[in-house]
Amino acid sequence: KVTAKVLEAGSKGALRVVGRAGVGVDNVDIPVATDKGILVMNTPSANILSAAEHTCAMIMAAARNIPQAHLSMHNGEWKRSKFTGIELNGKTLGIIGVGRVGGEVAKRLKHFNMKLVGYDPFLPPEVAENIGVKLTNLEEVITTADIMTIHTPLLPDTRNMISMPQFKMMKPSAILVNVARGGIVNEDDLYTALKEKVISAAAFDVWCNEPLSDDEKKLLELDNLITTPHLGASTTEAQERVAIEIAQSVIKYLKDGEIVNAINAPRGKLDPATAEFLPVAEKLGAMASQLNGQRPIEKLEVSFNGDLADKDTKMLSLYIQMGILKNIVGEANTNLINVAALAKAKGITLKETKNADERIYDSTIGVRIETNGDVFDLLGTVVAHSPRLVGVNGFRFEIPMAGGMLLARYKDTPGPIGAIGQLLGDNGINIAMMSVGRDAPHGNAVMALSVDDPITDAVLKKVDEASGFEDSKYVFLE
Repeated sequence: KVTAKVLEAGSKGALRVVGRAGVGVDNVDIPVATDKGILVMNTPSANILSAAEHTCAMIMAAARNIPQAHLSMHNGEWKRSKFTGIELNGKTLGIIGVGRVGGEVAKRLKHFNMKLVGYDPFLPPEVAENIGVKLTNLEEVITTADIMTIHTPLLPDTRNMISMPQFKMMKPSAILVNVARGGIVNEDDLYTALKEKVISAAAFDVWCNEPLSDDEKKLLELDNLITTPHLGASTTEAQERVAIEIAQSVIKYLKDGEIVNAINAPRGKLDPATAEFLPVAEKLGAMASQLNGQRPIEKLEVSFNGDLADKDTKMLSLYIQMGILKNIVGEANTNLINVAALAKAKGITLKETKNADERIYDSTIGVRIETNGDVFDLLGTVVAHSPRLVGVNGFRFEIPMAGGMLLARYKDTPGPIGAIGQLLGDNGINIAMMSVGRDAPHGNAVMALSVDDPITDAVLKKVDEASGFEDSKYVFLE
């Protein structure tokens, strides 16, 4: 692992770049690398074809019971009828996440004469149509698919996306395939669904814990689950591509200063006052995206106010889009180089305004997202070198932007502040800080809380059911 200690030592010498031959960079301390001015690069596209082909292989293996039949023959058996499978011809393939890997899977399996339906709230319908996929809602994909394959990043909104309620919506004959990320499917519910024949079969390459924990090993007892140890990118060709690609990227950076597939961002070209707002920009984007949920963004407006209005804000705009897109396509797939292209592919267009006379603080950044009539209008700044949220939908307050945060609307009457403290305390959630903003005494108000513990959907529901509260939201900011 490239730890803080390694980076600290390297920064005292000549270390300028860390190259990751692959996608995941959880083995590199990104914040420390950024602080030390060390660029971190990865190769997000080099293993797409291998992952797509592995998905197709898993689908075919599950459809024809190939691993089970292989094992049976090695045990000296000859049981043809036991391993009768299904044809892919005419079957419906449901694709959750019609991005780069999901799109390549679709291109291949449409030639098996499969009907392709997909769920991807961020993909323009015309892009899906070009590869033969009919975009629809998640429920229709789940209920109509004969085979369902997952190709979405693991995010707060996608963790446990497929759990027992979704298994019960699937056809009893359905097959579920996951070559994306562990944690998207609830593994305890997967075990029950396969054991009790809620669905027919599954094929998994990724797991919550890799290697499997002792508790997860019960999954290996199931004869209707095909398993591989995260082999999606494990081909000779993919390994060769990632090695060559990262070597070429490092050479371009060291020789010509050209940055390709950067995970973190160089700050040398920004003046210190503007660079200090980079974390504010990214956090505002991330918060707006999480508040919007898994819905396509219809309108994105950004404003730079006060002193920032006279600065070059291109980098700040990119950081806002990075914050938004990391919640959509995943952190490992988003960087300064590809963020504009990713935004365009998702149909996200940024409108920028500058207001030198707007001076609630010396400088502020505003991010406004609109979707289906819902508006999330956020305002952020820097106070004592710390990113602060200073406004939501016109309500003014001040609170650090870090970790878990709860936002809730309520009526400004005696009692709600104490009530929410009691409610969160009863559910084991510690409040680190609270700030409120209101439009008038006894009028409408917004409460913002920093919390030390995750807030579940069940607790959010309790907050909304509490007297005076509505539309509560939980976000988590790195």
